[in-house]
Amino acid sequence: MSEPPARLALIVGSTRTGRLGRTVAHWFLDQATELGYRDVDVVDLAEADLPVVMQDFAATSRPAAVEALSARLAAAEAFVVVTPEYNHSFPAPLKNAIDWYRTEWHAKPVGFVSYGGISGGLRAVEQLRPVFAEVHAVTVRDSVSFHQAWERFGPDGRPVDPVGCNQAAKAMLDQLDWWAQALNEARAKRPYTS
Repeated sequence: MSEPPARLALIVGSTRTGRLGRTVAHWFLDQATELGYRDVDVVDLAEADLPVVMQDFAATSRPAAVEALSARLAAAEAFVVVTPEYNHSFPAPLKNAIDWYRTEWHAKPVGFVSYGGISGGLRAVEQLRPVFAEVHAVTVRDSVSFHQAWERFGPDGRPVDPVGCNQAAKAMLDQLDWWAQALNEARAKRPYTS
């Protein structure tokens, strides 16, 4: 990377008790740090306390928790979403978090780290792609997935076979950073409007 890596928001999409999401996110944060990312904001939706979207976006004020997360998302130049697969889809709190915001996502790239059973969360990712397209974000092709995820991490929170997943993380981050740099330049030349 010729320029410093993009400011990254790492979004932990599950809020369930006993979730594996924090473990997966910690591993990914370590990978990003090793690859030179120094400005990573870990957004744990379990701690965000976002209410369910039940108002018009044209409302003049939003709840304090929504405003606080808005500033963090707006500051990010790229996003990585850590998501499980629940019932062949992604968690409701993640959709709620996406739906609260619009311009914060515009013309920014999104990568995915998924986990689950036999499909490794890939069905959740495939359903998230059109959701992010609707809020004018660009999803990168490559992703990281953990099939039978509870068997893939040891008691220390690290992958038991790190080579493949570490390589996948690097490939995805390379794509994400390319898109972040390209979209930053484009937004600087011509502000994005939808």
